[in-house]
Amino acid sequence: MTLSGVLVPLITPFDAAGAVARDALEALANEVLDDGAAGLVALGTTAEPTSLNTVERHLVLDVLLGVCRERSAALLVGASTPDALAELRGRPGVTAAMSTVPPFVRPGEDGVVAHFAALAAASPVPLVVYHVPHRTGQHLSAGTLRRLAAVDGVVGVKYAAGLDADAVDLLADPPAGFALLGGDDVVISPLLALGAHGGILASAHFATARFVELVDAWHADDAGRGRALGHRLAPLSAAVFAEPNPVVVKAVLHAQGRIPTPAVRLPLLAAGPGSTREALRQVERVTPVAA
Repeated sequence: MTLSGVLVPLITPFDAAGAVARDALEALANEVLDDGAAGLVALGTTAEPTSLNTVERHLVLDVLLGVCRERSAALLVGASTPDALAELRGRPGVTAAMSTVPPFVRPGEDGVVAHFAALAAASPVPLVVYHVPHRTGQHLSAGTLRRLAAVDGVVGVKYAAGLDADAVDLLADPPAGFALLGGDDVVISPLLALGAHGGILASAHFATARFVELVDAWHADDAGRGRALGHRLAPLSAAVFAEPNPVVVKAVLHAQGRIPTPAVRLPLLAAGPGSTREALRQVERVTPVAA
């Protein structure tokens, strides 16, 4: 089955003592699934995985595995090395691993294909390529993404390269069974208009149901509804990403009373009050008032 819909890359909430707030994490997972998300991402960039120790990473994964198994929801897990992938063995319920294109090394496109072929051959679960060139320094052409789609065990891509010519090319003739999931929240609507299957959207911690409506509108070829929702949601996404992810997400979740603290770990710093106010304003603007 091709991955589709809205997947929310969950933050890792911390309590007042600095520990992972397990109950808040479980509640967040259930909230976004209640609002129609198709699944979750554990230990993605939004979760601050490099700031978590091994015990904390296992805790986060166990909590979200439990929720997704109970809810029959998809679960992607950030895992980009053979060792990280090996840790997913024997964990039923993991739909796929989200594996980043090797950062900093810039191995070239042939090197990226060889890298993912080796990862996929050793992985206990399918792989979703995380293509985020502004972080990795490695561009991938539409042709290379088609080569990756042909690798046994590679089932999709989180496309966080904006709305560029390669996205247009790939979606004009998409590989069968290969999911293109938008990863740049501000441009998710035009990507869906071009044929993207869904999105991995940190913005969808908020107004989750509106993002689900956006995906459903474009999948139903309701361009009028899709454009209207896209224009409405893009300012929210821009506000959420006004500072390094996930600092604004956490600030707003804390202001809403959904997590115990807005704390992030170094090298991240807390969101500024101006960014938090603007993001809260945008959330309120797109969230229906309860009757």
